[in-house]
Amino acid sequence: MNTLSDDFYYKKAKYSGFRSRASYKLLELNDKFKFLKRNQFVVDLGAAPGGWTQVAAKKIGKEGTVLAIDKAYIEPFKENNVIILHADIFNAKLATEITKTYGLVDVLISDCAPNISGQYSKDHSIQSMLVQRALELAKDILRNDGSFACKLFQGSETQDIIKEAKETFVVVKLYKPKASRKRSSEIYLFGSQLKGGE
Repeated sequence: MNTLSDDFYYKKAKYSGFRSRASYKLLELNDKFKFLKRNQFVVDLGAAPGGWTQVAAKKIGKEGTVLAIDKAYIEPFKENNVIILHADIFNAKLATEITKTYGLVDVLISDCAPNISGQYSKDHSIQSMLVQRALELAKDILRNDGSFACKLFQGSETQDIIKEAKETFVVVKLYKPKASRKRSSEIYLFGSQLKGGE
């Protein structure tokens, strides 16, 4: 079993100035689906420590903006196109706060995960709640032609989540980046083109 000290992507992230190895997962997702573009407004849910925010900030350029949201502390970024919002993603007023302040969102990304307990069914259930919350927010804050990328854990609730995603987006794809550990159950869900509401 690899430890962090001998993990290729961990070392690569440190060398490249990324805050976590997870940065490479978003880079791979974006290479696959090409959803991060210049001048966009991106929301990063559960952003701490900030690896995904760093990638998004670079991809959208200085005229774009990333809103990094987490209830945990996020170290300030050197990138000037990042805004940090200290908030719980389950806050019922969050969607309204985002759209009233910034308007609709081009891309919603989420690498949210629970603190791993070692009880897989419990961890999978909490992760599924995080994905469902991200999908709920997507319906409220994304532009109709917006994109969505989110981590989920494979398990008993996966098919229900995929079904919900397909009810939300015209295009739904699953992808496991090379930067994900082989033994990990994590997989990433990509969605685009919101289906029309009422």
